[in-house]
Amino acid sequence: MLLQRLTEYGERIAGELPAEFYREKQIHWVLDIAADGLSARLLNRKVSRRQRDQALIMPVPYVQRSGTKVPPYLLVDTAEFVLGVPKAAKDGSVTEKDRDEASRRHDAYRDLVLRWASSAGGEPAAEAARTFFTAGAAALDLPEGVEAKDTVAIMVGTCWLHQLGSVQQLWGEEVRARKGGRVGLCLVCGEYRALLATIPEPVKKGAIPTVGGSNEGQLVSINTAAQGREGLIKLVNTPVCHGCGGRAMAVLNHLVASDRHRRRFRDDGVLLWWTKQTEPDSALAMFFDDQPEAADIEHLIDSMTTTPGPAAAERADTDAFYCLSLGLNNARLVVRDWIDVPLPVAKTNLATWYADHGVWDGWTGRTRYFPLWQLALSCGRWQGERYAPDSAPHGLEAELFQSALHGTRPPARALPLLLQRVHADQRVDPPRLALLRLLLNRSPDPQDHLMPQLDQDSTDPAYLCGRLFAVLESVQDEALPDINTTLRDKYFSAAVAAPSITLRRLFADSGAHFKRLRRDKPAARYALEKRLFEIYSKVSDDLPGHLTDVQQGRFIIGYSHQRHEDLARKQAAKERRLASVPAQAAPAQDTASA
Repeated sequence: MLLQRLTEYGERIAGELPAEFYREKQIHWVLDIAADGLSARLLNRKVSRRQRDQALIMPVPYVQRSGTKVPPYLLVDTAEFVLGVPKAAKDGSVTEKDRDEASRRHDAYRDLVLRWASSAGGEPAAEAARTFFTAGAAALDLPEGVEAKDTVAIMVGTCWLHQLGSVQQLWGEEVRARKGGRVGLCLVCGEYRALLATIPEPVKKGAIPTVGGSNEGQLVSINTAAQGREGLIKLVNTPVCHGCGGRAMAVLNHLVASDRHRRRFRDDGVLLWWTKQTEPDSALAMFFDDQPEAADIEHLIDSMTTTPGPAAAERADTDAFYCLSLGLNNARLVVRDWIDVPLPVAKTNLATWYADHGVWDGWTGRTRYFPLWQLALSCGRWQGERYAPDSAPHGLEAELFQSALHGTRPPARALPLLLQRVHADQRVDPPRLALLRLLLNRSPDPQDHLMPQLDQDSTDPAYLCGRLFAVLESVQDEALPDINTTLRDKYFSAAVAAPSITLRRLFADSGAHFKRLRRDKPAARYALEKRLFEIYSKVSDDLPGHLTDVQQGRFIIGYSHQRHEDLARKQAAKERRLASVPAQAAPAQDTASA
């Protein structure tokens, strides 16, 4: 269960979480009260947007509040509560209604502060606060720039009042009184305790990317009888005690703020992940990294495919992997996916993901792997030097994430989207080739599963057609190296969609290129002609008239494999020629200058 896993993780990282019912906020003003409580000064801690790194941010008392007569927070609140500053209109005018509401809120705030001061057991800082809010607050001169919505914190000397243990204790009791309901069996911890009426803390505003307006998000929220089972509202059907509810939401906010456990999708939603027992290892961190190292990926694949020895088999990994995908619909969180699997299963799925899309790079002699965001962006628009930012289809990155983590097929829409961009851009690059391999390797038809390098033994007509087109292009490159418009520029899309007519025509036209090669490059003519006829003989009697989307994918991969093989052979031949040329004799030393 999601809430159980969140509270379990909260116990592990208790030292990293704020105090119960506390949340980090930016402090705009500091009310510095003198030790005797008879005077105070207001210190400005506002910063501009360019100076956000200098902002004063601290965990302070917090609980969700709504309605018109909202109650105060303890000590740290808005200037309307702390100082009685009324809300002002855009033109600076203040209505009598706003003045009355500011006065009401300030009185409620002062009563809560005095209640804490009375229960603090004579703490000097508490006595100073009591004196100030009893007699000294009226004499405080407000500087310019104080707005009703500004957050104000209080300190006495060097002591932040909201950090005192007595404040944390009273605030916990206050929240339980506000959010309390009946006593019953907690769904999370399984014990009879005081249950929450509503979740005390939502997910922070802006923490979850969304295409609409950003709001705070509630994980469990039933406001009307039509939404709840048997017409019951609030948390009646989801009994959660104060401790479990507060900790679960604190952990959720911790995760959405953590760079190590969070992946924000560029268009919509966020993905959170953690493990049950240990700190997340490099295999998991690597997958969520924007630029994983190829050596780390290869090590992961080897570790998952190598049969463990007897000693390793005895050390069973009992750790678990948890992953939560969240979206936002108005003010409610949407749980799009929840993964709870053993850690070895998660690592195996990730290793399989990389193995399914790796693309062999003959220039470096290694397989290339790509981060998931780049695979999604390869379905976007090419702008000449790079993919257009934010041109990836909406939601595709999140769908590919689910495919990788679950070990399932990618979304069905990915292949048509990718083929559309290949035809439109006339471009097949390594990221697009990697995504094509992934889509085909996860097909239920074994015929679609293709190797990362050239498969000389394949008899698939679509794959052979792609190879044939690549060789025809190589023939043109050798015969007319300076041509402006190549076969790919003019005929690639037609050959992918309807290879029979296009390839027969290009095969017949290649005779003119071979005639030129016979005169200028006889060795290249012999090698290319042999290669061309070898492939053409395998498919000439079965050239398909039209190709399906899957067959077009096999065509493009066959083309890329053969094209890369031809370029690699050409480079190898060039290196052999350079190696056969005797080295120039070293120039004789100038004895006169010596």
